[in-house]
Amino acid sequence: MSDERTPQVPTEEGRSQEPWGAGSPALTPRGTPQRPPVAARSGAEIHAFPETAVGEGDVRTAGESAAPARGTSLWRDAWKRLLKNRLAVFGMFVVGFIAVAVIIGPAIIKALTGFTYDYIPAGNTVSYPPFTAPDGSFSWTHPMGTDAAGRDMLARVLQGGRISLMVGVISTFVSLIIGVTWGATAGYLGGKIDDLLMRIVDVLYAIPYMMIVIVLLAFLGRNLSPLGQIFLLFAALGAVSWLTMARIVRGQVISLKNQEYVLAARATGVSTPKIIFRHIVPNALGPVIVYATLTIPSVMLQEAFLSFLGLGVQAPYASWGSLAQEGIQNIAVFPWQLIFPGVTMALTLFSLNFLGDGLRDALDPQMRKF
Repeated sequence: MSDERTPQVPTEEGRSQEPWGAGSPALTPRGTPQRPPVAARSGAEIHAFPETAVGEGDVRTAGESAAPARGTSLWRDAWKRLLKNRLAVFGMFVVGFIAVAVIIGPAIIKALTGFTYDYIPAGNTVSYPPFTAPDGSFSWTHPMGTDAAGRDMLARVLQGGRISLMVGVISTFVSLIIGVTWGATAGYLGGKIDDLLMRIVDVLYAIPYMMIVIVLLAFLGRNLSPLGQIFLLFAALGAVSWLTMARIVRGQVISLKNQEYVLAARATGVSTPKIIFRHIVPNALGPVIVYATLTIPSVMLQEAFLSFLGLGVQAPYASWGSLAQEGIQNIAVFPWQLIFPGVTMALTLFSLNFLGDGLRDALDPQMRKF
């Protein structure tokens, strides 16, 4: 039979003994007779929930001293996984560096040397190699050399990068607006509307999109200024790059439109456009962002091809494609006119693809660690 006396706990500093439950916690196996412990417990406390206690004793729940578990989200997890991808980080750094260089680089060159992308020195139409002055000595004036008209290649490459990146970003933005609207509407409404919209997409897929762009530029760009032709190029490339985006968004919307939050919004009387663009589309942004990063280099490559054919950016403006088209004519004599714009464009395209692949892996729900 267990002892009926109330056990006393030894205490420190000469304090009076206190009964069990009023002093420091002590855990004993279940069924152990009540008796004073050998020594009073000191040091770190054991924090546990009462329902998870495995022994008889005074268990103290976690209070303010225990830090609560910090929540996480898909975007925070995706950012952590992206930083672990070395190729994606390299691509992000290169793209950021080139973007900053093409934005502020021409102004810095003009302030330091006075050269601009369209400045032609008087009486000097000779192409000089990199780091070479007109008298043949070493010079930092033209680190990428000059073109056949004597214009600084570094200034032209940076200005061409500005046009090429603008073509890629703006055309991708146009394709996002059309593709997301088209695909989300088809996926949410379904039925005959879905069949009609997607059959239109199938018909447009059967037509070579590059032929559509060439026809648009040939017929609509005759009487336009060089700047107007650039904006026409933005619209033409964006108008044919939304087909795959529409299919991706349609599939995401079909998988999300029967979720509980969509049904709740529908039950409370929220209009169809608000349900699509306020509730469904934001939850489908992961694949959209990934495809957008992969669309930018594709559009830039298409612009370079059109400029190489003479249908893209026209003088006095330049892009990496038009610079390559000019450099290919003199590659045997002045190879640097093709090497520098070609290497810069290739490095940018590779970096964008690395970044897109990294985002695709980071935002993949199947790779999340629960």
